[in-house]
Amino acid sequence: MSEPPSTEPSAAHSTSTSERGSFCSAHCTCGWRGPARRARSLARDDAAGHEAAAGATG
Repeated sequence: MSEPPSTEPSAAHSTSTSERGSFCSAHCTCGWRGPARRARSLARDDAAGHEAAAGATG
């Protein structure tokens, strides 16, 4: 039986958000960078999606 996927982010994929003017974007320690967003919530969603995708592939 397989174990459920971990909900904790990988050590190689630690995301954060930063603001520049009226825009917010997500960044990852692996070098990934999300698009600039006006809504912080969308930037956080981009980061969560990246961590989920990264966890699914490695």
